[in-house]
Amino acid sequence: MRQLILSIASVLLLSIGLSAVAQAQTLPTTTISSTSAEAPEIDPSEMSPEAITSMVARMSDDQVRAVLLDRLDAVATGSTSGEAPQSLIDRGAALWAAFSTPLLDALRKLPVLVPSQFQAFSNFTASYGGVGGVMGLFGLVALILTVALAVEYGVRTWLIKIRNPEATQGEATLRGSLTFLFKRFLREIFGLVIFYITVRIMGRTLLDPQQVTFVAPFIGYMIWMPRIAAAFSRFLMAPNRPDLRLVHISDRWARFIHRHIIGVVILGGATIFVVDFNATNGVPPVTTRIGFWIDSMVYLYIAFIAWTAREGLSEMMRGDDPDRTEFDEALARIYPYYALAVAGLTWVLVSTLIGLQQVKLLLGGAHYTTMFWLLMVPVIDTGIRGLVRHLVPPMQGEGATAEEAYMATKRSYVRIGRVVAVGAVLALITSAWNVSLLSLLQDRAGIADNLFSFAMTVIVGYVVYEGVSLYINRRLAAEMTALGMSQEDADNEMGGGGATRLSTVLPLLLVTAQGVIIVIFGLLSIGNLGIDITPLLAGAGIAGLAIGFGAQKLVTDVVSGVFFLVDDAFRVGEYVEIDGTMGAVEKISIRSMQLRHHLGPVHTIPYGEIPKLTNYSRDWVIMKLKFTVPFDTDPNKVKKIFKKIGQEMLTEELYKDDFLQPFKSQGVLDIDDVGMIIRGKFMAKPGKQFMIRKEIYNRVKSAFAENGIDFARREVRVALPEAAKELPAAEQAALTAAGAAAAQQQEQQAPAAAPKGPDG
Repeated sequence: MRQLILSIASVLLLSIGLSAVAQAQTLPTTTISSTSAEAPEIDPSEMSPEAITSMVARMSDDQVRAVLLDRLDAVATGSTSGEAPQSLIDRGAALWAAFSTPLLDALRKLPVLVPSQFQAFSNFTASYGGVGGVMGLFGLVALILTVALAVEYGVRTWLIKIRNPEATQGEATLRGSLTFLFKRFLREIFGLVIFYITVRIMGRTLLDPQQVTFVAPFIGYMIWMPRIAAAFSRFLMAPNRPDLRLVHISDRWARFIHRHIIGVVILGGATIFVVDFNATNGVPPVTTRIGFWIDSMVYLYIAFIAWTAREGLSEMMRGDDPDRTEFDEALARIYPYYALAVAGLTWVLVSTLIGLQQVKLLLGGAHYTTMFWLLMVPVIDTGIRGLVRHLVPPMQGEGATAEEAYMATKRSYVRIGRVVAVGAVLALITSAWNVSLLSLLQDRAGIADNLFSFAMTVIVGYVVYEGVSLYINRRLAAEMTALGMSQEDADNEMGGGGATRLSTVLPLLLVTAQGVIIVIFGLLSIGNLGIDITPLLAGAGIAGLAIGFGAQKLVTDVVSGVFFLVDDAFRVGEYVEIDGTMGAVEKISIRSMQLRHHLGPVHTIPYGEIPKLTNYSRDWVIMKLKFTVPFDTDPNKVKKIFKKIGQEMLTEELYKDDFLQPFKSQGVLDIDDVGMIIRGKFMAKPGKQFMIRKEIYNRVKSAFAENGIDFARREVRVALPEAAKELPAAEQAALTAAGAAAAQQQEQQAPAAAPKGPDG
């Protein structure tokens, strides 16, 4: 063994010496030494075979092994680096050659297609003892199918009798339609299982192993698979029961698509069966390329269905949801063309794989599975939207806020369903191509693992984002609709009731939570790509410090806002006054708040500039009303009228829950030159006082009219002396008119009264 190692080492060192001699002029001081132990040094100019042999003889076994391993590593590295990397153009040319080769080969072999197929039939006939044997085999197959179908029919008839499956005609609910269609689907599948068991038992009984090799693929691909497809299509399309149909499509297109789905499956099964049949009977697939032509017919068939039924497919994708978005409309319009593209790309993929000699991947039908699920993705999306429309609880309350929350809830459920559906479809497609996601997770190596981890992190982060948004939006809608505020209350002049404390904080909490989720999962996803996020975190810390020092006013606004919210100083919808600026709190953000004045202007006030805040909408409101009556009115009579009105309104459903104290009289407030000013007051919930005030005004006016009480008016009285009373009536009227004109002129010359504020 030692002699063998010495010999190999001698050869390797000789090659090192020869190369070193060639480089002696540029590297005159190069030496060779062992990495594991001290080895003899030798000048490159002295690298003769005798010197190398002498040096190896003086080296220990460990030194020889170290030199050998180093040389082998160098040889491997040199061979790897010597291969020129393949350019993008070269790869494109190779893929084009792989794609075009099967097509050109199939065209070249068209002349031998029919003769070779006849040869396969001849070999098949000869292997079964001639025409008589083949006819006998077909007779046995017909007998097996007849018995299996009869047994299946009997079992399904028995199930129909004991389960009463038929649904009544007419309008059906979603639950009723799903129940009936699912039970019918289960009966069909159970019948197919019985059919399969019967065929298997009779096949093993009546057929020999050679006959089974023909009958089993024939029944499986040409009968079993199309019937499975028909059961699924019948569950979804319900071509003969439009009242139970789960998709929004007319009878014409439902029947058309149902028939041709079965046709596509039959043609796809024929591709696999014919290729297997020819290979079994002495005609390899490469001889005729018949599988290529039949497989291409499958994609042409799908393109024919998509183009012919494009109106029905768009109608099915659009659905009957009244809350469709622009994305849903666009998806419905492009779905037929999407189906054409999927069929064409699948054909290109299959041709390329054949050119790359990857035919084994196609024998299991992975390309058909991929095409099926890609075509089903938009259909699944339509189903998700339909289920969400039926499963989401109805809108709570009325108004724009409740409607917006309802729509946000629906869209959140739809988006979550889409993410889950895409993940499931990708898992099914990768499984069809024998790619195990579990093994990918366990191996955790290479760019594939990085991309997969990145995608999974993004999906999980998106689901968390949507879940948090959905929860907070639902709570916000419940809080806003629980207030019971009408649009009339929202349009009041001032002092309306505000929202709850939770509904005020929830929008800020939603924005904060969404930002935190985006940052956390964004950093995690970037880390999963193999990028070091430590510099990003350090940069974020430095940027935070810079913002903190450079934007102290911003920090003051944010901190002040936090403490105002903690103190519950205001809520959305409440009417407040800030340093002379009045308005209803319309919107709050992290830095500022917006006040809507009762005349329309919007004031934006940073929290840091609020020295004092007065809230007019907290807990209760006292409304005081003034009525001017003539001097001869009995105040006690007015007091009784006010008390009666207050007691009556406390018993009415519309007002009783809004009163905190009933309407009552406060007696005579003042006396002026017109009459007596009598004041009344009541206490009510914030935001309800204006509606109550309107009703009180109406009732007081009616009650005064019933009791003969007039409201005082400004008038001019002219007192005539006793001597003037003896004058004729015409002269008395002239004197009265002159006095009224003088009084009116004096009133016009008096200074104008000061304007009144919002409180009157």
